Amino acid sequence: MVGLPRLSNLRGVPKRLLILGSTGSIGVQALDIVQRSSELELIGLSAERSWEALVEQARAHGVKRIALADADAAARAGEVWTDGEVLGGAEGLVRLVVESGAELVLNALVGSAGLGPTVATLGEGIDLALANKESLVVGGELVTALAEATGAQIIPVDSEHTALHQLLAGQPPGTVERLTITASGGPFRGYTHTQLDSVTVKQALAHPTWEMGGKITIDSATLMNKGLELMEAHHLFGTPYERMDVVVHPQSVIHGLVQLSDGAMLAHLGPPDMRVAISYALHGACSVQLPIEPLDLVALARLDFEAVDTEAFPCLRLAREAAIAGGTAPCVLNAANEIAVHAFLAERLPFLDIPAVIERTLERLGSSPVRAFESLYESDREARAVASEAIAALA
Repeated sequence: MVGLPRLSNLRGVPKRLLILGSTGSIGVQALDIVQRSSELELIGLSAERSWEALVEQARAHGVKRIALADADAAARAGEVWTDGEVLGGAEGLVRLVVESGAELVLNALVGSAGLGPTVATLGEGIDLALANKESLVVGGELVTALAEATGAQIIPVDSEHTALHQLLAGQPPGTVERLTITASGGPFRGYTHTQLDSVTVKQALAHPTWEMGGKITIDSATLMNKGLELMEAHHLFGTPYERMDVVVHPQSVIHGLVQLSDGAMLAHLGPPDMRVAISYALHGACSVQLPIEPLDLVALARLDFEAVDTEAFPCLRLAREAAIAGGTAPCVLNAANEIAVHAFLAERLPFLDIPAVIERTLERLGSSPVRAFESLYESDREARAVASEAIAALA
């Protein structure tokens, strides 16, 4: 299990914070939390290509160094923003991390692009608040081994993993039997395979509970996000896959459950508000005051649970199979999923062909041992090429 982070503000000095992916949903909510906290000092921001929003954030928060993964966007930002330094490209993101003097990095980047900054953060011994689950899906044991080697802490920024982190804290070894991750079911909960045949992008983006970016919302619609979360939980908490479950819980107020060896079950309940998980990670695994209404259990009245229909939503099955296969299989799965989701969002691929592309890519590439990060980058590139070929074949 990942250890608790070093507590901040012990000397009354704010912890220096760098936010990667600050223009996305998680990043924007994190900025709101930073404004309310005397324990955090914002020293840097980054985005993929939303340079106008990033420059506006830098001005609003007095940040003097920003980075954009897209080099053209970085160049445009540099033309209009002269109050600080603009870094560009993947190398710029890494430079922002290693040269910032940060004590905590929030990685809220989307997709496998977050792996490089995660490696840079942990390699420098900097604590990592991780909202980029792909870092652990793709990097797996290499990422956790790097954290152990440098003494950096990985604190999850996800409602499910935050719940499990809190539930597992203080549990003696050998007392935990199973972990259960909950799923809202997404916008297509209860749909059959046939009903999913004609769903649109607009329908898939209409999540019933959470407000997220496009890629993450589609992952929720296919239930791929739950497969990625299983892998993340496995690496964070060291729990074997055969002792982890996913259950559909449409109210989204129970975020995680832990079954103990004596049969007792612990549940983490809370409002479906990502600020809880973000604040928990940014404040050293501590709960602080937030402007959030607590649950009204009487008004809630009921809690429902359903089994996952893996025939209608095969992405969860594919993710579990890739996780168990190990090696480069999770990396291949993640890359193929990113390509397929982007094709669906561009209306070049039907919804049901997302798992078809992933399965074809996995069947062709299989799994190879992972010995270094470079082998992961190569597997990622190869999987994207194969997935693109599969999309063309299905068109």
